[in-house]
Amino acid sequence: MANPTITSSSYAGEFAGKYLGAALLSASTLDAGAVTILPNIKYKAAMKVGAFSNLVRSADCDFDSTTSGLTLTEKVLTPTELQVNLQICKKELHADWEAAQMGFSAFDELPPLFSDYVISRVAAEVANATETSIWSGSAGEGSFDGFTTLLGADATVVDVAQDTVTSSNVIAQLGAIVDAAPSAILGKEDLTLYVSTNIARAYIRALGGFASNVGANGIDNKGTTWYNGGELSFEGINIFVAKGLGDNEAVLAQKSNLFFGTGLLDDRNEVKVIDMADLDGSQNVRVVMRYTAGVQIGIGSDIVLYS
Repeated sequence: MANPTITSSSYAGEFAGKYLGAALLSASTLDAGAVTILPNIKYKAAMKVGAFSNLVRSADCDFDSTTSGLTLTEKVLTPTELQVNLQICKKELHADWEAAQMGFSAFDELPPLFSDYVISRVAAEVANATETSIWSGSAGEGSFDGFTTLLGADATVVDVAQDTVTSSNVIAQLGAIVDAAPSAILGKEDLTLYVSTNIARAYIRALGGFASNVGANGIDNKGTTWYNGGELSFEGINIFVAKGLGDNEAVLAQKSNLFFGTGLLDDRNEVKVIDMADLDGSQNVRVVMRYTAGVQIGIGSDIVLYS
């Protein structure tokens, strides 16, 4: 079979939003709706954070607004402009794509065009990079300040001393995080305990009988077979495994207090696949993606950081 031909105009303009949406929103945190998503930010989004003072007072016959007040502060979410500039040889991916089209693949749905296949491979890497940046990113090349960076710089955030989490101490460590939480957020419907992969693994193992306060046979006397990949919770609080968190890191917050922003339909977003064969006679393919992404927190004092 001859090498497939990719036209330079295949993926620009109207299809750009589609592929960028797949790349960004396939990051596990966004795909699960684990934080609040603010799409279509043209440049920046300003979020007002209000705090009331002396709202309730003893009743009398007068109207007196001088004793009560509302203090507004502003948090700004400015998505960072990011891009992918990739050049690959068609031979590197052609064999995989050709095998997939012939049915030698575990996937049921595959892109019918080679250009789609290239973009899907690149989009998967963009999603992974986005997931990491959301939680652990720091402003620099190819990244933006993630939640742990923003929380670490906010003096109002409740900090809990970090330890190396194991199956024997994970319950105590999670308990320390919840104990440090402001009482006002406990019981909120969207309160979530975001944990790293290793903390989740230690918690699953602990509930399988590896923690002294659980019992040798674990939950329902099932030992390590108790967990089948379902949802986790701790003291009534939903646990979300944030794959972008570093080892031994956790965040306790409401979903409505953590924000991800992107200019998904912004004019600056684009996806292009350029076949260089007609330009320089090579078998190279260039992939160009441009998009924006960033995160911001709301009320820092309502968040607990274990990091």
